[in-house]
Amino acid sequence: MIRAWFVGAGLLLGAATAVAQVPTVPAPAAAPAPAAPKAWSSMSPQQQQLLHSYQGKWESLAPERQQALANGSQRWLSMTPEQRSSAQQRFTQWRAMPPEQQQALRQRWQQYKSMPPEQQQRVRESFNRFRQMPPERRTELRKQWRQMSPEQRHRAIPRPPAPRPRSPR
Repeated sequence: MIRAWFVGAGLLLGAATAVAQVPTVPAPAAAPAPAAPKAWSSMSPQQQQLLHSYQGKWESLAPERQQALANGSQRWLSMTPEQRSSAQQRFTQWRAMPPEQQQALRQRWQQYKSMPPEQQQRVRESFNRFRQMPPERRTELRKQWRQMSPEQRHRAIPRPPAPRPRSPR
């Protein structure tokens, strides 16, 4: 099931990137402000318990890593038991993936995040439609997708209508 989700997400994000037509060169951005160190004592006892294996080396971690761990622990604590179970399964599957597959998924995620919000919404809607299909239909679509050439895949992706040029007044 999780593998199907990753495969489906990969297919949709791969398809969405072909639709994106977003420049691959990111716009220059201001350098983010450096993160301030997060004090171990500033976290809740529940967060400290989750992160207990980091306690002895907390001060030596980069502030960005400290913040990411603190945010992740807070997110974990806010999840329902079902959400935690699902997240644990996804994490286990992630760790079992070959590094090349992890890198490919990271790249697709970055491509998705670089899309305009409207396009992200279309990808989410397409993915949800895909998930609602019977398993046999999803399998059939995956098989068809794998057999297509990149050119055929590009042509198969529905695109929104192009904006009409404005007429001069």
